[in-house]
Amino acid sequence: MNKKYDFETIINKKGQGSYKWDQMYKIDPNIADNIVPLSVADMELKIAKEIIDGLKKYLDSTILGYTGPYESYYSAVIDWLNRRHNFKVKKEWIVCSNGVVSAIYDCVKAFTKEDDGIIVFTPVYYPFYSSIKNNNRKIIECEMLKNENNYYEIDFEKFEKLASDEKNKLLIFCSPHNPLGRVWKREELEKIGNIALKNNLIIISDEIHSDLIMPNYRHTVLQTLSDELSEITITCTAPTKSFNLAGVGISNIIIKNEKLRKKFEIEQDRSSSHVFAALGYKACELAYNESEKWLDELILLIDKNQKLVHDFFNKNFVNLSAPLIEGTYLQWLDFKSLELSNEELKKFMNEKAKLYFSEGYTFGKNGSGFERINLAAPTWVIKEALDRLYSALKEVFPEVCK
Repeated sequence: MNKKYDFETIINKKGQGSYKWDQMYKIDPNIADNIVPLSVADMELKIAKEIIDGLKKYLDSTILGYTGPYESYYSAVIDWLNRRHNFKVKKEWIVCSNGVVSAIYDCVKAFTKEDDGIIVFTPVYYPFYSSIKNNNRKIIECEMLKNENNYYEIDFEKFEKLASDEKNKLLIFCSPHNPLGRVWKREELEKIGNIALKNNLIIISDEIHSDLIMPNYRHTVLQTLSDELSEITITCTAPTKSFNLAGVGISNIIIKNEKLRKKFEIEQDRSSSHVFAALGYKACELAYNESEKWLDELILLIDKNQKLVHDFFNKNFVNLSAPLIEGTYLQWLDFKSLELSNEELKKFMNEKAKLYFSEGYTFGKNGSGFERINLAAPTWVIKEALDRLYSALKEVFPEVCK
């Protein structure tokens, strides 16, 4: 494929309010200008020119007043889900939210009561925990199983046992999985669906990373497996991860079941989480209608970067691993053999290696000893990060270096 887009230029975000960059400068105000944080899941890449040019044109011809979804916006979302995922959605199923996390919070409040149990497959994206804990529900952990090749799978025996407990009402499911990079096989999804249906579990399926699938893998939208499953599943989608648009605050929550949809909308009203994001709607429309080639090229970059990290670990380290991912742009790095506490590992990465990853323990207790690296950056940035990692490990932990 001929490269059309600029995936080489870094935009320094110092002083611009970037959450990820501000976190780094808070830890080290004097960090060198060439250090790029690879933690929070937004990209260190320029977004598609089609989106930028389209927004400029839009700003020349509109007034940024209170804005809701409109026909061409709905068409863009419906066409994208059908074209990209064979997910046939009706307009009335779509409920706009300012983000998937806020939608998950609203789902927790809408579909459960205080002290109800909510199941999560751990380690998992940390806002899942906060959405449960902050609403006085109970976190029910179903820890993932890991084989000798660091490949994670669901413990279905434990999941079925937890699902059969009538106190547990909801499953918050991450598909593809963050931080493990798993793209679930169809048979895995069918098992999840059958267990949920058998035990009257409602499923929130966070599919925000579903466009970011590595070559030779395929994402299956959970609720497309059966009519019965589509009636108990809330599918959370957004252009924000796929096209680096987190700052525009727009997501599309797909709820086929009318009763569940009305409950969700009532909860949105209670929290006054209406979406009036003129630029968000337009950015989503431009992404889905005009920027697909940018996404296709991005996926090749992510695949290149993940293989670079994987091969670097295999070549240079002993008992440290960076398994290949199947989806997302996030790779799960295993540093458990260093036998460092959570704080010691964080300090080593920040102070010695000048690396700013997402700390594994934030994804759950079985994430201790791991780091999550954001691969959505120029390849030269990933190479520099790996070189700093090797130098720091060679000095402090020479026994893990080849």
